[in-house]
Amino acid sequence: QVQLVESGGGLVQPGGSLRLSCAASRSIISLNPMGWYRQAPGKQRELVAIITTFGGINYADSVKGRFTISRDNAKNTVYLRMNSLEPEDTAVYSCKARWNGNDYWGQGTQVTVSS
Repeated sequence: QVQLVESGGGLVQPGGSLRLSCAASRSIISLNPMGWYRQAPGKQRELVAIITTFGGINYADSVKGRFTISRDNAKNTVYLRMNSLEPEDTAVYSCKARWNGNDYWGQGTQVTVSS
C-alpha cells in the first residue's frame, strides 16, 4: 500500500506562485511514475506533470514554462512549483503514484487563483 499526502494549496492572486508537496509513505524510488493531476469544477481530471524514477519529465502544454515538477528521494516527496498562476489553474490538485502495478491517489489540495 501507498499513502500520499498533498499540501501547499491555497488562495493566490493571478501572477502569484505556490509550491505543492506530495509526501509518500514509502520510498519514492519504488514509485514510478509519480504525477500531479488537477480537476476543475465541471471538467475532467487532467495530467499536469509527471516524473519518473529516472528523472524523465513531461508537462501539459498549458503549464509548460510555468510549472516545475521535482523530487526529493531523501524526503520521499514530489513537488510542483507553480509560477505565473492564472485563474484557469484553479482546481483540486492531486498526486498519483504507481507501485506494484497499481495506482494510488492522494486526497487532493485546493488551488484557487483569484483577485
